[in-house]
Amino acid sequence: MKPQTEIRYILVPHDFSEPGEGALDLALDLAKKLGARITILHTYEVVPYAYTENLMDTGRVLREIGQLARHALDAAVRRAAATGVEVTSELRMGPAREQIVAYASDPDAKVDLIVMATHGRRGMARFLIGSVAEGVVRTAPCPVLTFRPPQPASGGPAHHG
Repeated sequence: MKPQTEIRYILVPHDFSEPGEGALDLALDLAKKLGARITILHTYEVVPYAYTENLMDTGRVLREIGQLARHALDAAVRRAAATGVEVTSELRMGPAREQIVAYASDPDAKVDLIVMATHGRRGMARFLIGSVAEGVVRTAPCPVLTFRPPQPASGGPAHHG
């Protein structure tokens, strides 16, 4: 297989967090320099054990969550498109890592690079929550560039690794 050298399509998984905004800014800078296009992908997941038919209308809740996600995604696309970069969006329901990798693996999507945030969780938080970025790095069909926001200075020795 010939190594790919041209980056034309960048996928930016976005969770609407501050680190996610930083990853989008990085992807926009790269896209401008490379003449690439961006797709912003947001995934959401609804945990079914929290709902029963007697307590709430799950169909209505799913529609409302989807509408809120679409509204936030559209706002991110408007902000990104204002930079002059060609931007599209994709909204998917399901586990983030699986949906990101599935989208990037679709030959029609033509994803050359994934740019995504990592929240830098450590210890028990990482164990309990898991690392979407790590899972994507391990299983994506293309290169993944992770963005970690600057950490506040702790006054202690720097940790490298």
